[in-house]
Amino acid sequence: MEAILLAAVVLALVCLGLGLRVYAVERSLRRAARQLEEQARSGSTARILMAAPNAAAEDLLGQVNRLLELRQADEARYQERERELRRQIANVSHDLRTPLTSILGYLQLLEGDTLTAQERGEYLTIIEGRARALQSLITSFYDLSRLEGGEYPLKREQVDLYSVLSSLLAAFYGDLEQAGFEVSVELQEGLPAVWGDSGGVLRVFTNLIRNAMDHGSGRLEIRLYRERDSVVSSFTNDAGGLTQEDAEHVFERFFTSNKNRTGRNTGLGLAIVKALVGQMGHQVSAFLREGRFTIAVRWKVPK
Repeated sequence: MEAILLAAVVLALVCLGLGLRVYAVERSLRRAARQLEEQARSGSTARILMAAPNAAAEDLLGQVNRLLELRQADEARYQERERELRRQIANVSHDLRTPLTSILGYLQLLEGDTLTAQERGEYLTIIEGRARALQSLITSFYDLSRLEGGEYPLKREQVDLYSVLSSLLAAFYGDLEQAGFEVSVELQEGLPAVWGDSGGVLRVFTNLIRNAMDHGSGRLEIRLYRERDSVVSSFTNDAGGLTQEDAEHVFERFFTSNKNRTGRNTGLGLAIVKALVGQMGHQVSAFLREGRFTIAVRWKVPK
């Protein structure tokens, strides 16, 4: 009889302990549910805490907390994209407004009755130049968006870098001299062809030369040479106003080292260079050393 009573007491204590345990776990889960509800209302992503220890429930809350962390990371990325989009829209508006304002200003001047034929011709020439600059800018916006969206057609063909660059330099030589550059060209002959798109390679070299003309000065050194398993094309110019921080961001869309934005810098030319080089399977880098700025493209040589 005593054994039966003892067993009953032990069973009752066990049931009481289990009941308290279940109650504590249920209370903790209810508390966690309230935390989730409050966070849903407030947008908070703080970790959910478990008051009473329970392995299964803690595993569940661990997964919930991981989801909350992913949500927080997604929210941070979304906010960053929103800020970047607003910045890009502001830059696009500025870059489009600058030539448009100039065009409208000269059109108003053309309405004057006291202009000579020579002045009218000069104003029309300026308007045409601004309109072409605007057309080029819009084309760059479009091309960059297509590149980033994977919609820019690129062929896979063997390209002779020496032939492309030497022909382009001959076409630009007069412009470079007129701009006052002291040009040094060193193109190694007999280099192997690389895989790429001939039009894309031409666009890369054109943008790099124009970038040097727009933002460089003094000496301009252009080299093409073999280095181990790559052919390297480098463009080096004097860049006294450029900082090391600037050099690290030159390939970003709309980046400008001129904080006041004079209208010359759009940041699109080098962004297009990076996108084109990357999609053709090669690498581009930039660095500043002793006041000399270099952009180098490493074209992989086929094995």
